[in-house]
Amino acid sequence: MTTNTAAWISTKRANLDVKPAPYTPPKDNEIVVKNRAIAINPLDWILQSAGELVFSWIKYPFILGSDLAGEVVEVGKNVTRFQPGQRVLAHAVGSDPKRNSAAEGAFQTYTVVLEHMASPIPDHMPYESAAVLPLGLSTAACSLFEKDQLALQHPSVTPKRTRKTLLVWGGSTSVGSNAIQLAVAAGYEVITTASPHNFDYVRKLGASQVFDYKSKTVITDIINAFNGKTTAGALAIGAGSMEACLDIIHACKGNKFISMATFPVSFQKMKKDSNLRLQFFRQLPKLIAFVISMLLKSRLRGIRTKAVFGSSLIANEVSKIVYVDFLPQALAAGKFLAAPAPYVIGKGLEHVQAGLDMQRSGVSASKIIIAL
Repeated sequence: MTTNTAAWISTKRANLDVKPAPYTPPKDNEIVVKNRAIAINPLDWILQSAGELVFSWIKYPFILGSDLAGEVVEVGKNVTRFQPGQRVLAHAVGSDPKRNSAAEGAFQTYTVVLEHMASPIPDHMPYESAAVLPLGLSTAACSLFEKDQLALQHPSVTPKRTRKTLLVWGGSTSVGSNAIQLAVAAGYEVITTASPHNFDYVRKLGASQVFDYKSKTVITDIINAFNGKTTAGALAIGAGSMEACLDIIHACKGNKFISMATFPVSFQKMKKDSNLRLQFFRQLPKLIAFVISMLLKSRLRGIRTKAVFGSSLIANEVSKIVYVDFLPQALAAGKFLAAPAPYVIGKGLEHVQAGLDMQRSGVSASKIIIAL
């Protein structure tokens, strides 16, 4: 009998506790992966600190985590893409309301994964590198390719140029790193922002121009960079990104659409051992003012906006576009980089809580990884 172990969150806002977990066999269109590396995302510590506010459907105890890489150990009867022993990366979607399953969380030894949310990885790719991709890749893909988002042309290892330019505000983030690469693979030029020490990094990913997001003239500079170009829209990532993108897209010709990947409430300032609802309501006036201001500005300027949810692709064609049709070929051909860079902090599930705490403190152009 296969034994499993997980880093459980036993109650809301609790620290993770490593203990036994059930081994769950796959259903018809699922696979089970023995995890060799898992990654930490901001979503993970947000769910730990404020899960009852943002993902109220989660019932405790639960297993969090979205990013994993490992080996397939079992496949469902309808699965044809994978077989036991195959090396894969996968987006674990246990926290999604449509799944809501601890068996599908990444922070354990064996995770149940939907077949269409996994991709084979090349033999030369370390598990630690592969694990940086899934949630950032999925979120970027939802933003770029979903029909009610930017609805861009689909990515390919042999892209056809569109002669359109996408703005990615926050290019060195996990979502931004994947968005740049996906957009370039779909035939778009990319203009982005980053800190000066990450300029070379985002250029390596394919950005044609990069600007310092802290510069006092950044908005004017980017507007000038779009002179003579047709915009494909914008992806706004990070604090202040939405306000900046509204000003830039308003001044550009082309698609007047902004996909929002950042929630306008700071969860980093919330203390998980204090009254969470009170802390949230203290930010509520700022949130309401932001929403009203953005709605007014966008409508007056004829700009459409929509927030992106990183696991919405499980129920539409974008999961197949990315994880089935594009990523396996792109990784095998070396045309898609595992970015941002992995930062391995330890081996074993007992390091996951430290990873959450470290990610909450902030990282730049890297992703925290725990080897298993």
